[in-house]
Amino acid sequence: MSDAEQSDLKPPLVRLLRAAYPHPDFPDGPYERTADTILAATESDVWVRVTLAHGLTTLPEDLTEQSLREMADAEFFGFVRGLAITTLYDDHEVWKLLGYEGASFDQGGYLHRGFDDLDWLPEPRIEEYDGPEPFIEVAEQDRPVGGK
Repeated sequence: MSDAEQSDLKPPLVRLLRAAYPHPDFPDGPYERTADTILAATESDVWVRVTLAHGLTTLPEDLTEQSLREMADAEFFGFVRGLAITTLYDDHEVWKLLGYEGASFDQGGYLHRGFDDLDWLPEPRIEEYDGPEPFIEVAEQDRPVGGK
């Protein structure tokens, strides 16, 4: 695909990506890099390139959830979705924005780092259960003969 063709398709593709994966706090960078990856993937397949170009040039002006649902089965949308879901959320800038620290193995795992830094959850109650009901109920047919 020529640079001119890519530059024509990139803005509607970024617009589609923003509508399909809405994150108001995300800057344009991750969406643009995802669009670049998608456009680069069409270089070796003329059919995919033509299908994507047709789909992007016929996008409705107002991309609503309903219009996205209507195009969900379109071939070009499946291609975009298949690459976008992995490319967008594998972007390190997105990781920072979402608070994901990346893989833990090369940083020594989560045992002493990050396993308990869920500041968006309430503190768990840590206490012994002293209620009248047992935690486990054994079905009648599973009880040992002569047992309770």
